[in-house]
Amino acid sequence: MDKLPTTVLDAIEQARSRAADPLAVFVYDLDALARHVREVMAELPAGVELYYAIKANSEAPILQTLLPLVDGFEISSGGEIERLQAAASDKPFVFSGPGKLDSDLRAALNHGVAAIHVESLGEIDRLQRIGAELGRVQAVFIRINPELPATLSSRLAMAGTATPFGLDEADVPEAIRRVEACSHLRLEGFHVHAMSHQQQVERHEQLLDLYLQRWTQWKALATRPGTITHLNVGGGIGVDYLSGERFDWARLCRHLEQRLGALRDAPLVRFEPGRFISAFCGYYAIEVLDAKSSHGQHFLVCRGGTHQFRLPVAQGHDHPVIHLPATGRAPSGAPRPWTIVGQLCTPKDVLSRGRQLVDAAVGDLLVLPLAGAYGYNISHADFLCHPRPKQLFIGAEGRRGGAG
Repeated sequence: MDKLPTTVLDAIEQARSRAADPLAVFVYDLDALARHVREVMAELPAGVELYYAIKANSEAPILQTLLPLVDGFEISSGGEIERLQAAASDKPFVFSGPGKLDSDLRAALNHGVAAIHVESLGEIDRLQRIGAELGRVQAVFIRINPELPATLSSRLAMAGTATPFGLDEADVPEAIRRVEACSHLRLEGFHVHAMSHQQQVERHEQLLDLYLQRWTQWKALATRPGTITHLNVGGGIGVDYLSGERFDWARLCRHLEQRLGALRDAPLVRFEPGRFISAFCGYYAIEVLDAKSSHGQHFLVCRGGTHQFRLPVAQGHDHPVIHLPATGRAPSGAPRPWTIVGQLCTPKDVLSRGRQLVDAAVGDLLVLPLAGAYGYNISHADFLCHPRPKQLFIGAEGRRGGAG
């Protein structure tokens, strides 16, 4: 992660040449996004689908790039439905997440949602009422918070412990009974998403094994099991922000193929990754405004900060940094450890600590890669009323566009 693609570097330099103030810009490489997703899709075994979780990055050029490549999309709000419709999507989408508004559920049904992942018994009742009002029989998946062995615990646990997500396994029989009793609901599958941002392929293999074992047990609880065809295993594929090493997706797909082949009544499996799809295409470039030392530590104060790129603080890591010296300057000397901070009036505005940089100075650019997922879109951009960063989208057969 110490070099930038030429196209990305060119876009950053052009953005700087046009900027009246020191630079803060996001650059998204749409061609790289498309290449990555084609590789991901090519590994999927028969009977396995991939939907993109647009919460990771729902910018229109990202969605438009993914439209011809993925099998569908996962949304979690009425606003995300609007984003998807604005991108002229004709792909199926599913609706998951807690706290769905009645207005969001109506919007989803009116836009032909393929399935709704119900998170509680109360949500089943509400959806039945709305389906009856609209005269639509809606496919649903029951989201389950399963019991998990201690070996599958995770820092970002979405299941296996007390969470607001899904129904405990003890409540699954009642949830199935209630859905089957509804005139405007049809049970088509189960949804399980236990770990987020998990980087170890072995843990994902163990999870899939557990899900497939439980699938048979859960399906047997239904009086009409023939309608239950899908198992949504969520996303949670992690990104290594420290080394940049890619998750072994091919190995996971081979493992899943073997397990499905051994089942007599295998489900159609659906993945819903977000971070693993869009993270690699994004870059956040910021200009050094000041260089200073305090109590033995060295700080580079940069345009922007965590109000534009909250990911490092949210994930609790020191983000990798690529140093671009100002034009015409050749850095020399020994590297020095720098803490990279932004413009906010809080000591928590830290993007990275201990970055070993040679001769860093005011006017240099720092580029933070792996910024294409859960970056700008999760950030508190209005804090201190700083200007919002530009977002540039490059590639897509030579077209280049900007937003923000």
